[in-house]
Amino acid sequence: MAKITLSNIGHSYNKDKDQSTWALKPLDMVWESGKTYALLGPSGCGKTTILNTISGLVTPHQGRLLFDDQDVTDIPTAQRNIAQVFQFPTIYRSMSVFENLSFPLVCRGWKPEKIKARVHEIAEILEITDKLGRSAVKLGADEKQLISLGRGLVRDDVSALLMDEPLTVIDPQSKFELRKKIKAINKINNLTVIYVTHDQYEAMTFADELLVMSFGEVIQRGTPEQLFEKPNSKYVGNFIGSPAMNFLPVEAKSSEIYFGSTKLKTSSAHTAFTGKAIEVGIRPEYVSLVTGAGENVIEAELLGHDDLGSVRVLKCVSGGSPISVKIPRSEGLPAGKNLFLKLPSEKSWLYQDGHLA
Repeated sequence: MAKITLSNIGHSYNKDKDQSTWALKPLDMVWESGKTYALLGPSGCGKTTILNTISGLVTPHQGRLLFDDQDVTDIPTAQRNIAQVFQFPTIYRSMSVFENLSFPLVCRGWKPEKIKARVHEIAEILEITDKLGRSAVKLGADEKQLISLGRGLVRDDVSALLMDEPLTVIDPQSKFELRKKIKAINKINNLTVIYVTHDQYEAMTFADELLVMSFGEVIQRGTPEQLFEKPNSKYVGNFIGSPAMNFLPVEAKSSEIYFGSTKLKTSSAHTAFTGKAIEVGIRPEYVSLVTGAGENVIEAELLGHDDLGSVRVLKCVSGGSPISVKIPRSEGLPAGKNLFLKLPSEKSWLYQDGHLA
């Protein structure tokens, strides 16, 4: 395992001097040894560029990369002691599962008895011991990805495990099982893991910390709870959560906030605003149905609902603004179309020009 430091790291594939167009805009960041991180964002936001910079597949346009405070910026990939798992499984088709797993150890001159013990140890963790004698080419996509993962983990000198959307080609149930296995492996090996994905659910159930990216920049870094409870921008509020965070346009009058004629209290400290757009953000999970008017209660019209199994999402509109409400199935659907919605002040945040006030 290793502490990984990015010091003023930035990259432009076109060597453009204008940093606003860079694939990865200059950033400083430290990833602690033994923790699991997820890089989360849409395609083209810079996730894979960061990953490939750490692995050595990309030499950064500027800055330094350090492993445990040692500069490895110009050190070849083979000497960085990292394991990388790609989106599509990489296996040696002519080899058996055992030969695939043992190949990195054979290349390093391990003795046969030590190789056998280590391969069986990893195979047991991955629950593929019964497949060691089979031809790798005959396995399913999820099994091939397990082999690809196992080949990276079989070495005992790995400093970091880098994973670039490794579950994209896997079916939903197998994804769940693979995530459990990866987490179990990391608990045993205590590796520094960096996981690239565009799937927020995958990221939030897997990582200790999330880094949400957009256009080559890290927009917010924090635990899944921190990003869900208090996103620092509308971008993060919309990207994290399903459905996304509600944003209601409000008006500031002195030190008070109004949605239409309703005064709202929030958790944000505020006195005066000069921004063009002020909004209150609140998660659909925290909006509740009440029977009548009251503090932080707004009137809304029910337009419809989505049935998601254990929960329903009510699609409403208030003052011309859409608002979603997430309720347990056990509550049942409202009897009428006219609703009163409670927006708890402790779960409501103010956003000015798209950013947390």
